[in-house]
Amino acid sequence: MYTALESTAVATTESVATAFVAEPAVTSRFDFYAPIHKALRSMMTQTLSVLGRLDVDDIDETAATLAQVEDLLNLCVSHIRHENEFVHTAIEARLPAGARRTADDHVEHLASIEALRAEARALPKATPVDRPARALRLYRHLALFVAEHFQHMHIEETVNNASLWACYSDAELLAIHDRLLASISPQENLLVARWMVPALNPGERAAVLNGAKAGMPPEAFLGVLESVRPYVDARGWIKLARTLGVAERPGQLAAA
Repeated sequence: MYTALESTAVATTESVATAFVAEPAVTSRFDFYAPIHKALRSMMTQTLSVLGRLDVDDIDETAATLAQVEDLLNLCVSHIRHENEFVHTAIEARLPAGARRTADDHVEHLASIEALRAEARALPKATPVDRPARALRLYRHLALFVAEHFQHMHIEETVNNASLWACYSDAELLAIHDRLLASISPQENLLVARWMVPALNPGERAAVLNGAKAGMPPEAFLGVLESVRPYVDARGWIKLARTLGVAERPGQLAAA
């Protein structure tokens, strides 16, 4: 599996330039991909950075780092399943074979995820002498996975979005999106929020969290805010709290 990744990991100057030229104009249409992909890009790059500086002689640090790798891989698997079930199904219902390219990518991604998972789980079992080399190998393989995934997400955000916008109204896309969200467990929602909210710009944060606020009991909504607050910078938090109409220090809803 890594042979395939290694052969395509580095894009040529020509391919990158072609992608820029081919990218459609900015649109105000509903975007399935932008928020969750910002979350995934943030989690992938931060996890890769943590893994790269791992002290394999520190048992607690190794356990925490590998737990984050496991969380990332689990979220990637869940994300792939959601896209297959809801997004690809929607595209191909009105554009047969319209999602074939990214669907084929998903098959390879799942195989890569299982290979990465096996490497990560084997690392603590390695001898102290072997651990540095195994950690470096895992780091490099995760880097290849991230690089390939970034290219894949670009295709989804451009080609797949263009197909969705051509075949569906925004109201229809929102209905599909709502069904997707309803299928996600509370635990996964909290994990996604932890990475998504800090990764979004102020307008996107407000839109995502105002939507959550409208559909959740106040106590549950405040719980989400409290869980993401440590990861949002102070300036961003003040803007968000004012937009949402909550206290700048989470704890209770601000008076309307």
